[in-house]
Amino acid sequence: MKTIIGIDWSEKKHCVHAYNESGAKLLRLEVAATVTGFRKLTRQVNKLNPEPANCLVAIEKAHNLLVDYLHDLGYTLYILAPSLFSSNRGRQGSSGAKDDDRDALLLAEILRTDLGRLIPWQPDGPLVRQMRILLTAVDQLTKSIVRQRNRLRALLLRFYPQALDAFGSLKTQFSLRFLTAFPGPASLETLRYEQFTAFCHQQAYYEYGRYPELWHSLCNSAPEFNQQENPAFCQQVAWQAERLFSMVLQKKNLIAQVQSLFQQHPDAFIFHSLPGTGALLAYKLLVMFGDHRQRYPTRAWLPAIAGTAPVTVASGKSRYVKFRRACNHNYRNTAQQFANSSIRKSTWAATYFYQARDRGKSKSHAYRCLANRWLHIIWSLWQRREAYDEAYHLSQVSKHRRAPS
Repeated sequence: MKTIIGIDWSEKKHCVHAYNESGAKLLRLEVAATVTGFRKLTRQVNKLNPEPANCLVAIEKAHNLLVDYLHDLGYTLYILAPSLFSSNRGRQGSSGAKDDDRDALLLAEILRTDLGRLIPWQPDGPLVRQMRILLTAVDQLTKSIVRQRNRLRALLLRFYPQALDAFGSLKTQFSLRFLTAFPGPASLETLRYEQFTAFCHQQAYYEYGRYPELWHSLCNSAPEFNQQENPAFCQQVAWQAERLFSMVLQKKNLIAQVQSLFQQHPDAFIFHSLPGTGALLAYKLLVMFGDHRQRYPTRAWLPAIAGTAPVTVASGKSRYVKFRRACNHNYRNTAQQFANSSIRKSTWAATYFYQARDRGKSKSHAYRCLANRWLHIIWSLWQRREAYDEAYHLSQVSKHRRAPS
């Protein structure tokens, strides 16, 4: 006999409802989000069912300490998508009222009635879990770098345009080191060309052909600036350039760590073989698919989760296709970025994309369609543990006498 448990998770406390397979209520409990609370929960559940594997737990959030605790004890976990949970609220009445107790009850009820079509949750292996954490940090750093670079650019445009003319997008480490050492026009007044070239050598910047060009840009005259504000602006430029440099280095180190983990993964060759993945996209695609083949039992699962597959609404004579809004947005961004990158490396992908554009689809829609097709292909390779072969794919398309779709 299985015990069905629904848990509404929060930062401070967890609301718990337990039922048997027939729907009879066995337990209603509220525990603190602490080790003491976790132990209280498992003691109460053990009184109902001493076999952890026969205790089925429904919860909305996978990445929290309670899920880790229950999984380590052998409980069978089901992570219910927020969209699935929200669409079932009508079971409890039409008023729309909600609270933690009702949510825990609803989670248990969904699991009890829909158990046959839900897949138990399994955590990825340590390599994928570490990659996911590091890639999240890389994405956050990337956004911070863009914001910091824009702030620095605005400062330079305000009082130090010579540096902006010389270094443009401020993406090189050398440009940030230069701004830290020479943060304003006043610092250039005593700088000679020999000192400038010596600084370039010291910073391991060996593009000798650019030295005269950079020096000429730095020496260009600029509109006169209020000298009273110069010290404050210099201080800000030096601080922001140093901070941006630190972020760039940190991002580089994080990517190196992810690369090391990626190379250790047994499925790395699959994602490395895909055309146009580069570095980060290969890592993100591996994290998207994960370690467990049974998580996506058919090729239609992941495109739906990633939001690349559209939603068909049909009723009577009415039928239309609409954009899928409920999805994992990080997965959709990764899939579309890969589709965009692949058209420069894959013949059929470029043909598919431009055919979609010729049919009147927007760029975003065409990329999404191509991403949907790619996820089907990658799923097949992933299931068979095979590397991608462009020539083989084109031969299969020709064999079936159809355009890539």
